Amino acid sequence: MANNKRELFLKRRMRVRNKIKAMANGRLRLSVHRSSKNISVQLIDDMKGITVAAASTLEKGLGFVGKNNVEAAAKVGLTIAERAKKAGVEECYFDRGGFLFHGKIKALADAAREGGLKF
Repeated sequence: MANNKRELFLKRRMRVRNKIKAMANGRLRLSVHRSSKNISVQLIDDMKGITVAAASTLEKGLGFVGKNNVEAAAKVGLTIAERAKKAGVEECYFDRGGFLFHGKIKALADAAREGGLKF
């Protein structure tokens, strides 16, 4: 039984990733990574092994460098939705990794949905 935070995180990440792979059916994957200081998201084509679009709080144009809060996550979500539309992507799967779906991750997902992505 997993009894420390890292083991629980890895177990959750593998459970989410395996469910996505089972249902993927050629759709792209919207992968989220959250650190203590930044949040980033990538739109990945697993069939070709390429990143179609990406957004992060590390980009100076967003104005949230070094910030990891709900407002920054929402801005990153809108940015990735805009970049996905430019790349011709409308549907994808949301891969939250091992992160729980609340707070910053939920704000990012809601903003991406408002921006036009379907998942």
